[in-house]
Amino acid sequence: MLLPVAKALLGHYRRHPLQIFLVWLGLTLGVSLLVGVLAINHHAKMSYNEGEKLFSNPFPNRIRAIQDNTAIPQAFYINLRRAGYTQCMPVQTQHLETKDDINISVVGIDPVALMQISASNLAKTDDMLSLMRPPFPILISQPLASYFSLDDGDYIELQNQSNIGPVIIDKAQRLSGSRIFSDVALTKMLGHKAGFDILLCGEMSDKKKERLERMLPRGLQLETHKESGLTALTNAFHINLLAMGMLSFVVGLFIFYQAMSLSFIQRQPLVGTLRQIGVSTKELIIAMSLEVFLWVIIGWVSGNFFGLLLANELMPTVSNSLYSLYNADVDLLITWSWDWSYQSLWMAILGCVLACGWPLYRLLSIEPIRLTARLSLARFAGKEFEVQAIIAGVFCVAAYLINLLPHSHENGFMLIGFLMISVGLLTPYIIWKFFDWLSYRLPSAKARWFFSDSAASLSYRGVAAMAFMLALASNIGVETMVGSFRATTNNWLEQRLAADIYIEPSKVSASRISHWLEKQPEVESVWRQWKIDYQTEYGNLEILSSGPTLGEKNALTMKVAIPEFWYSLHHSRSLLISESMALKWDMKPGDYLDLPAPMGDNWQISGVYYDYGNPYNQLLLSHSAWLKVFGGQGKTGIGVVLNDIEKRTELIGRVLKQFRLPVEQVNDNNNIQVKAMKVFDRTFIVTGTLGNLTLVIAVFGLFFATLVGEVSRQRQTALLRCLGLSGKELILLGGLQLLTIGLFTILIALPLGIILSQLLIDIVMKYAFGWTMQINYFPMEYVMTFAWTLLALTVAGAATVWRVTRRQAIISLRESL
Repeated sequence: MLLPVAKALLGHYRRHPLQIFLVWLGLTLGVSLLVGVLAINHHAKMSYNEGEKLFSNPFPNRIRAIQDNTAIPQAFYINLRRAGYTQCMPVQTQHLETKDDINISVVGIDPVALMQISASNLAKTDDMLSLMRPPFPILISQPLASYFSLDDGDYIELQNQSNIGPVIIDKAQRLSGSRIFSDVALTKMLGHKAGFDILLCGEMSDKKKERLERMLPRGLQLETHKESGLTALTNAFHINLLAMGMLSFVVGLFIFYQAMSLSFIQRQPLVGTLRQIGVSTKELIIAMSLEVFLWVIIGWVSGNFFGLLLANELMPTVSNSLYSLYNADVDLLITWSWDWSYQSLWMAILGCVLACGWPLYRLLSIEPIRLTARLSLARFAGKEFEVQAIIAGVFCVAAYLINLLPHSHENGFMLIGFLMISVGLLTPYIIWKFFDWLSYRLPSAKARWFFSDSAASLSYRGVAAMAFMLALASNIGVETMVGSFRATTNNWLEQRLAADIYIEPSKVSASRISHWLEKQPEVESVWRQWKIDYQTEYGNLEILSSGPTLGEKNALTMKVAIPEFWYSLHHSRSLLISESMALKWDMKPGDYLDLPAPMGDNWQISGVYYDYGNPYNQLLLSHSAWLKVFGGQGKTGIGVVLNDIEKRTELIGRVLKQFRLPVEQVNDNNNIQVKAMKVFDRTFIVTGTLGNLTLVIAVFGLFFATLVGEVSRQRQTALLRCLGLSGKELILLGGLQLLTIGLFTILIALPLGIILSQLLIDIVMKYAFGWTMQINYFPMEYVMTFAWTLLALTVAGAATVWRVTRRQAIISLRESL
């Protein structure tokens, strides 16, 4: 009996082929967006774990400059080799952008030194030796070559219209990420830089290591290479991305739920007939479960296909963001993996069970005689909304209890999730009740009928309206959070980068440069700052110094401080701490801090300052206190304030020429801010894209729900036309109905979105990154979002009715009877 029953049930789709597309679309869209996010996260984390295969274990020791942007002299490397340290290899990295605005890193190495140290790590040596011969080819990984569609001998076109190459593809799979390897001679030509960025050294005895440390010139240090911990650093980024993917999956699932629910409603006479002729409930459950399982497989396969395409489309942006934020190198090409596909399969099964469970139970729990009497299940929608409202109350209580728990990044997401679920479940009930109330209170008969019909239409539009509200609220919330973050970051940079020029000299030349700058007519003041990393019980502290000038005070963005904090900083045993440190260790102004030598105990915290560029612990001492504690240790920097901004470029040129500094050691304030905001905008492209895709899916959900619903209400439409309403009036009413539902949904989504953004800022970002900020609102952006979505809804509502009204009223009425 099972096969004939299944064939009879599936025969429904021959009469309603549009539902095939609708069911497939809802599940495929949800799964594809989830797969896209899962694939990106899994791919990035695998890249962190694999790391740099070429440089994995052979180089436990590294020689680097203490001062940032200071090169290691080539003469020192030559002397090192002559002294017998053949296990050291120079590295020089040049960061470039392709013509498609994709960041790549060209890593210059000495192939001969590499083969001496790590011969066992190389399957082939011919390709490494060829890097030394003009025109200096480049070695790239197979995934990167596939992404750029490159073959051996091709060239990579850069943004400045120059080319690098020819390309040699790494067949031994030693490379990963967007790094490109070349001879160090090529990176010197690309960047015109003297010296090296770092020297990588292999294993050596303790005695040899001690002798090497004595050979190091001033400004260089030997350190043991440690894992960068990228997985921990990027955890918050991936959690945020996963949250957006899950939301998109849920919204897509609403479309699937709507389609399956309507499919079950339209098959109720068939189900009633089958049950009356002897088909058992068990057989019907098995047949319909097989149908749902078939849809799961179809949606999962197509969702994986489109999800992989989406992931590869978004991967360059994600790679740029991870590189800009954490210096993480990730492959640009994602290939299919069973790991994330397996997760998406279980999510698809769970989603389909949840989406189809209630409609299937509702269909099979009604008496067969009522089903064959063509009684629509839509009349029970009001009771369903009341049940949803009760469940929403339970979720509200759960959200309140979570809010009472100690705040954390994970609890913040749980609070947001429960809040959105509760408001989402409550949305159809609120709109239905209000429309029902208007249908009895308005004086006009047409108006009463309009709202009464709108309330009845929520039987098939309710779930889609709920999905639309959630997508709109999340879009507003993320838009507000990102906009507030951007405005805060921009304002912070404007205040923090108070100097016009920043110079990073060596400690030997810092005093000479400062004295020379003070004598220049266009220079108003010169600031000095010291910096050192300091191990304490609070972990690694970054300790900075600050002078007593008013400009340096104004450059600090204070969050909270004791009265006269600036005087206290420079005239007593006090310090300032960064916001992230204050939040992490629960410190506040007025507290006292004990630190190990040479800092000592009993330092008063005078204030807490914002520091959006640093999620770690940081202290600020007065310049005089810093010198007493650390003397001439650490790194130094110079800030230059000009009285004539127009002469900034000219002064930079004179500084470079006078002291023969590398270009990267002298920074223009304006360039720093522009680059920082460019990085910021790139970072949040993925979030904005996923938010917009979710909103588009939600609009499609309302459209398709209305389209199928109007087909099922063909009898009512035909009766209205026979009673005198013209096709134009029905089209207008159809558009207005969806527009009205959209307007009331917006009234719920707007405050929910603002609350969502506040929770994201106050809880999620605070405990994920250690930062807080003021929320900003963007009414014009909200209006534009609302305008486009309402226009789409109006067109969708009118188009669905227009499709039905093209036929003659009497024919439609006869077919519906």
